[in-house]
Amino acid sequence: MKVETEELTIHFSGKTCIHARKCVLGLPGVFDPDAKPWIDPDGADTAAIIDVIEACPSGALTYERTSGPAEAPPVTNTARLWEKGPVELRGDLRINGAPRNRALLCRCGQTTNPPFCNNNHRGGFDATGLPDFREDKDTGLDAPGGTLEVTVFEDGPVQLKGNVEIIGSDGHRIARMERAVLCRCGASSDKPFCDGSHKKLGFTKGSGAD
Repeated sequence: MKVETEELTIHFSGKTCIHARKCVLGLPGVFDPDAKPWIDPDGADTAAIIDVIEACPSGALTYERTSGPAEAPPVTNTARLWEKGPVELRGDLRINGAPRNRALLCRCGQTTNPPFCNNNHRGGFDATGLPDFREDKDTGLDAPGGTLEVTVFEDGPVQLKGNVEIIGSDGHRIARMERAVLCRCGASSDKPFCDGSHKKLGFTKGSGAD
C-alpha cells in the first residue's frame, strides 16, 4: 500500500505488520483501521506522521520525503527482547542483504513469515525479555553504530555482525557485541543466544532470503 502527499510517500507492508498499534494510538486521526483507506495523511502535519512511522517497531510503515532527508538509522544499533515475543532490531540494518532501519524478528520458531514475527508466539512461547547482564558476552564497542549485517541461516539461528547492543524489554543492557548469534528455534537454554538446540530439535525454517 502506498499513500502520497505533497511532502511524503507513505508505504505500508501488511506482511510484516503485527498490529503493535503504535500508529493507531499515536495518531488515530491519520491511522484508522476501521476507515477505507485506513491512512489519511491530512489528519496531521508531516512531522507528526514521521514521528509515528518511526515508532513502528516492525518497519511495516516507512516513508520517503519528496525533498529532504530520508529516515536516518538510530545512532546505536540495538536488539531489544520482547517479553515472550520477538526481538526488535533498530539500526543501520541489512537483513539478508536488504536495507532496513526497523524489524521484528521471530524467536519462537513458529512464524510462517520468516525471519519476521507474525504473532505466533502468542500461542505459548515462554522466554523472558529480562535476562541478566552477560559479562562473558559484553565485549564493549569502539562505536555504537555502523552497518549491522543480519544473516538468517536456513534451519538455524540469526547472526548479527557489527556493533550492536542487546537490551532487555525494560531497556537495560544485556551485552554489547560485534557479533551475536541469536536463537531462532525457541528451544535454546541460553536465550536470547543460540546454544545449538536447533540441531537436536531438527528445526526447519526458511531464512526468508530471496
